[in-house]
This record gives sequence, C-alpha cells and structure tokens, in this order.
Amino acid sequence: MRSVRLIARLDIKGPNLIKGIHLEGLRVIGSPGEHALRYYEQGVDELIYMDCVASLYGRNHLAEIVQAAAKDIFVPMTVGGGIRSIDDASEVLRAGADKVAINTAAVANPELITQISRRFGSQCMVLSIEAKQIEHERWEVYVDNGRERTGIDVVDWVRRGVAMGAGEVLLTSVDREGTRKGFDIALLAAVSSEVAVPVIASGGMGKPENLVTAVRAGGVDAVAMADLLHYKRATIGDVRRVAREAGIGVRDYEFA
Repeated sequence: MRSVRLIARLDIKGPNLIKGIHLEGLRVIGSPGEHALRYYEQGVDELIYMDCVASLYGRNHLAEIVQAAAKDIFVPMTVGGGIRSIDDASEVLRAGADKVAINTAAVANPELITQISRRFGSQCMVLSIEAKQIEHERWEVYVDNGRERTGIDVVDWVRRGVAMGAGEVLLTSVDREGTRKGFDIALLAAVSSEVAVPVIASGGMGKPENLVTAVRAGGVDAVAMADLLHYKRATIGDVRRVAREAGIGVRDYEFA
C-alpha cells in the first residue's frame, strides 16, 4: 500500500513565517527555521516553503532560509514563489531544495514547466495551483498568491501542466485556506482523478481527521498542513496516529 506523505507548509514573507485566511490578512507566526526544525523532529515527511509576496515583487528570498534549514533538516524540501526562470530554479535547488513549485510564472509562460522538467527531472517540477470555486464543481486558477483571476479552468490546467512535464501537483483551495473547515474534497477528487502524478492537498486542514477524508474521498497522495501545526493544535505524530487508525499507510517514524 502506498504511504500518504505528511507535509508541513511554511508560508514566508521576508524573514518571517506567516499565516493568513484565504491567503490574506497575513499574521507573523515566528521564525521559519524554528518551526521547520520542530516539524522535522516530530517526523514530518517533507517541507514546503512558499514566498507569499515573491510573485508581486519579482524576487524569491528563500535561498538563504533553505540553505540554513538544509544544515539540520534531512527531508525533501519544495520551494515556491517568484521562480520565473531556469536560473531561479537552479538557485533554490543549489541552496538545498529538492523541488520547485511554480504557479504565477507557469501560467504566464507554460513552457517553463517543460524547461524545468527537462533540466532537472519531472520529479523536481511541482505545478502549484491556487483554486477558487466559481460554480458547482468548477474552479478557476488564481495567481499572485490568490489575488488575480486567470480565467483558466483548474482541471484543464492541471491536465495541460502534467502533459508539459509537471511531476507533482500542489493544489491549494483559496476558499478553504486558513479556515480550519477541512479540504475542498470535490476539488481534490476532480483533479486527482484526471492525472497520474501525485497530488498534494493544501488549504483547510483543521484537524487530523481531515486527512482521512482527503485520502479516501479526494484521492490525494499527500496533505500539506500549516495552521494546524503552527498553532500547535496537533502534531505530526497526532496526524500519523489518526491515519494509521483509519488504515491509511504512513511512513514509519521512531520517536526520539
């Protein structure tokens, strides 16, 4: 049985770890380094770092944060926000990231998906999608950290992105993000049923049990958690235990 990956998502603004609701009203939580180390020690499978303002200001500032994290943290790290070129991707990969997540730049220049996939391997190229519901079982792609409409249908875009070389999809529900109401299961199911690559659910995880629904009904391969962990409402261990009790495979982890 495949294991579901437990991922901590760290949204970054400047030097700070932040959190918002619907990707807005961003509050400073603390040091990304301290939080990442805590999640690593709890047994997280992967980390995702997202620079929340990079697409607005045209610069990703995560290389230094990732470089510092890579000295103490030995799980795969994905970096997104403001990556617009092969050179940008190369910079964060050299700093210690294992994958790059691209949203705004991929919509503006879909060829970038293929370029990164060919240069670094499809497993390195994560298509990040910010989705907002526009009608029953229809979602639109948003860019610039959930601020700008594109007019692009999410399911159409995920098909195209994977065909162009994306090896993984990070699927964030802007409607659910930061609300603690659980994932948008219809969105997850609509996307995961269309592609053969792994899909990461993001946006809305309010309690460990939300993972069970995301996997069983949403068909995802991983869940990204932020609010749940940052505010210490659950640990990675709590989520792992709930998954196991529900018969969902997770990586073995020996607590120190």
